[in-house]
Amino acid sequence: MIHRILVTFGAILCLIATAAIAHEVRPAYLEIRETGPEQYSILWKTPARGDARIKLAVKLPESCRETIPIIRMNDGAATVARWSVACEGGLPGQEVSVAGLERTLVETIARFERLGGATQSVRLMGGNTSFVVAEPSTILGVAAVYGILGIEHILLGFDHLCFVLALLLLIDNVRKLIWTITAFTVAHSITLAAATLGYISAPSGPIEALIALSIALVAAEAVAKHRGQPSPTAERPWLIAFGFGLLHGLGFAGALSETGLPDDAIPVALLFFNVGVEIGQLAFVAVLLVVAALFRRIAPQQVPQGATAVAFAIGTLAAFWTIERVSGIIA
Repeated sequence: MIHRILVTFGAILCLIATAAIAHEVRPAYLEIRETGPEQYSILWKTPARGDARIKLAVKLPESCRETIPIIRMNDGAATVARWSVACEGGLPGQEVSVAGLERTLVETIARFERLGGATQSVRLMGGNTSFVVAEPSTILGVAAVYGILGIEHILLGFDHLCFVLALLLLIDNVRKLIWTITAFTVAHSITLAAATLGYISAPSGPIEALIALSIALVAAEAVAKHRGQPSPTAERPWLIAFGFGLLHGLGFAGALSETGLPDDAIPVALLFFNVGVEIGQLAFVAVLLVVAALFRRIAPQQVPQGATAVAFAIGTLAAFWTIERVSGIIA
């Protein structure tokens, strides 16, 4: 009974993650910068996959007219548009919206920057597609926006969740769990900060492919452990958590760099994005521990077999991701 439940759980996880490939979870980013009295430059980034892009459009007040035409670029991961406008009476108190947002899973981080450097940051999504340009946001406002973004990024990042689940399948006591979670947190925090602040850089394609490969390798180690085969990784899972955590931190940084950071609150935005990632990760781990405890109580003899099936499912999905992402690099 429990074996079938765990196999079903693994299959559902794979179906959800595979379905997520068809949906874009990276946020769009809108930046409106005041360049002079009633003058504004606009940066608009929308997620893309190759030539395919999500159909979203920025809607400015009717009092705005273009002074510099739109220039678009597509780097394969995002479509970037830049232009400038003049808005009679200025934008404060006026409404700005994103048309088409209600038909997608994409959210938008919108940022308005005044001449003096003060900013307003808001988060838009399907049920809230517009905002009124108002007074500058506080530090708490920036913290809330980027903290929520971090939580959503980890909980909608099925590859990162699969990696965490595969790691947990290697762990058999609380001490290893604490060390493993700590190692993963420290590692991805290092590369997230370093990459976001510009100290290191790496192309997103190879990084995403290596992340998928890391999931497959950890899943293979989990299968070996539950089959009773020797696995040095199972003895010291915190080592592989730290090593591969460095890769996953670069993946987090790629998502954050596509969103952008407020120039006057970079440390706050970076800190709370990371805090959000940790909150989401710990919530996911907590749910898994509750489910595992329930299964052990119902049918402890069947848990190893079910864990092997889940590890197989994760490894299969990770292998698919690896092939897909490598193909994207070569194409």
